[in-house]
Amino acid sequence: QVQLVESGGGLVQAGGSLRLSCAASGRTFLYAMGWFRQAPGKEREFVAAIPWSADSTYYTDSVKGRFTISRDNAKNTVSLQMNSLKPEDTAAYYCAAASVSRSHPLSAHYDYDYWGQGTQVTVSS
Repeated sequence: QVQLVESGGGLVQAGGSLRLSCAASGRTFLYAMGWFRQAPGKEREFVAAIPWSADSTYYTDSVKGRFTISRDNAKNTVSLQMNSLKPEDTAAYYCAAASVSRSHPLSAHYDYDYWGQGTQVTVSS
């Protein structure tokens, strides 16, 4: 079993930055890690993903150039640096992990086996 714990959410003004972190415990190897978000009344959507090798990263179009995903395999953590935040980025952000190899770009919710509880990000205008 894998436990994922997110941190770093909060309230920020438009144009500001936040850094989300997710710590995984209970398993030493996780093929891929990703971030999804869900705004009130909307479906959960893919934000970013990174495989174990970290030789590639994937982003939804709306965050490209503003968000950066990274991982530290030694610490079993994944981070999401979010810059130039917009009010439409407001959502609960969820960390996810895949235990086995999946097809890239790792953007589907069914690519992931484990999910965190989420951390709220609110961007004021």
